[in-house]
Amino acid sequence: MTDKSNPYQVPTTGHVWDDNLAELVNPPPKWWMIGLHASWLLVVLYGVFYPMWPSLGGYTKGILGWTQVGEYKQDLKAIEAVRAKYEERLVTADAAGILGDQELRDYTVKSAKVLFGDNCAACHGGGGQGGPNYPVLADDDWLYGGDINTIQASITNGRMGMMPAKAGVELSEAEIDQLANAIAQGQPASTPLFMEKGCFACHGMDGKGMQALGSANLTDGIWRFSGTVEGIKYTITHGVNDPSDPESRNAVMPTFGNTKLSETDLKKLAVYVHQLGGGK
Repeated sequence: MTDKSNPYQVPTTGHVWDDNLAELVNPPPKWWMIGLHASWLLVVLYGVFYPMWPSLGGYTKGILGWTQVGEYKQDLKAIEAVRAKYEERLVTADAAGILGDQELRDYTVKSAKVLFGDNCAACHGGGGQGGPNYPVLADDDWLYGGDINTIQASITNGRMGMMPAKAGVELSEAEIDQLANAIAQGQPASTPLFMEKGCFACHGMDGKGMQALGSANLTDGIWRFSGTVEGIKYTITHGVNDPSDPESRNAVMPTFGNTKLSETDLKKLAVYVHQLGGGK
C-alpha cells in the first residue's frame, strides 16, 4: 500500500518487539483515499436525488421524485402508444381479416404469446405440442375443424364431447377386445361390431370421424388418449365425459369467452393457435 521500500523510514506506533519488529504507521496511497471519499460522497448525493434514507414518515423521496413504479408506468405508456394503432384495428377486424393482413397478423401473433402462455400452455404445451391427455395444436388433426372461425368458437365457447361407456350392457369384454384391436390397427370398420354396435353413427362409416360431432378419427393413428390396445379398451369401456361412469375419461375444453377474455383477446388467441402450424 505504499511506495516506500525501507520500513525504517516509515513512522511507527512506538511498539517494538524482538529489537526490530515494529508496528508501522503506513497510510494508504492518495488515490485510494480519494476513491474512499468519492465513494461516500457519491452515496450522499444519490440519497439526495433518489429515494433512500429511512425516515419517520417512511423514507426520503429524493429531489427527482423517481420511483420504480413511476418508471414502469412511463415505459408501459410508451409501449401502449406503439401498440395503439394495432389494437384499434383489432377491435373492428375479425379473425379471418387479421390473417389476411400480414402486418396485423405478425403483431397479433407476437402480442398473443403471453395470452397463450397464461391461458393455454398449461394443457397444450408452450408450443402447442400438447400434453398427456390434451390435444396437440400444432398438427392438422382437428376434432371440430381447424379453420380460423372454428378455432375462435372453440376458444370462446369451450368444447365437451361425449362418448358413452360401452361396457356391460352394450359390449361384452370379448367384443371390446375385438373392437379395440381393430381400432389399434387403424381399421375399425374391419370388424362387423363397428356397424352392429352403432360406432359408425358418431365416427362415420369409414371410422374417420365427423367434425360436426367432434368425434375422433379412428384410422389415422393420432390419439388424445392412449392408442395402445389397453388404452383403447379403457376408452371404450368407460367412455369420455360419461356422467354415469366415475372412471370415464375427462376431456373438457373450458369456456374463455364472456368473463375470462375480451373479444380482442379471443381473436388474438385464435390467430395464434392457427399460426402454430395446424390451422386450415
